[in-house]
Amino acid sequence: MKYEEVKTEGHLSNFIKCFWTSETSQQSIEHTILPNGYFDLIVEIKNGKTDKIKLTGIWTIPIDIKIASNTKIFAVRFKPLATELLENINLKALLNSFTIVQNTILNLDTLSFDSFSKFTRHIERHFESQIQQSRTICLKKISLFQHIFKKETFKVQELSEKSFWTSRQINRYFNSAYGISLKTYLNIVRCNLTYKSIVRKESYHQSEYFDQAHYIKNTKKYTGVSPKELSRNENDRFLQLLTLKAF
Repeated sequence: MKYEEVKTEGHLSNFIKCFWTSETSQQSIEHTILPNGYFDLIVEIKNGKTDKIKLTGIWTIPIDIKIASNTKIFAVRFKPLATELLENINLKALLNSFTIVQNTILNLDTLSFDSFSKFTRHIERHFESQIQQSRTICLKKISLFQHIFKKETFKVQELSEKSFWTSRQINRYFNSAYGISLKTYLNIVRCNLTYKSIVRKESYHQSEYFDQAHYIKNTKKYTGVSPKELSRNENDRFLQLLTLKAF
């Protein structure tokens, strides 16, 4: 499978983590997607035409997927704050699931899918326009997610103090908008942060976990297997670990 990823910069990075594209050969592939704290808009393309467009929710459990042969994918990996700019999207209802959406989403019906760079630029322009036209997004939300994605602390109270938002208000917001608590979300982000070390066969991060037992327990909770099993990644089962090797 071919895979490419393009990260965003500047103010846009508050809403979009990256764009990614993949392409299968004449054989279909099966993978397991691990929770990562993001949600995706995925355009599946066959024979140069859009086959379907999926919008996922945030995953809190590993999900098995199958990608058909000769399928190209253009996708956007959104940060949760992107829901502030996406109309009529109920991310809470999509927790651990996905839905098929119309090609009118993000004005994709005006786009030909012959170029990944054209796709990324189209989405960038759309979001830049939405940012300019939207009502002011709560600065506390922006500050909160900026601190979360610095990945320097995984304590609710500390993030509350840094974002000047009470932990009760934050949890109410997370449960209402995303269907999970901030603590659960932070555990997912922390688990995801260790994947690079797992690919490199390195031990757990002492700065992120109390001890090795805590690390193993959290990893099993969100991936379904131990760090040792992840590191083996037999038959390229875990997609994130496979794509990390390319960077």
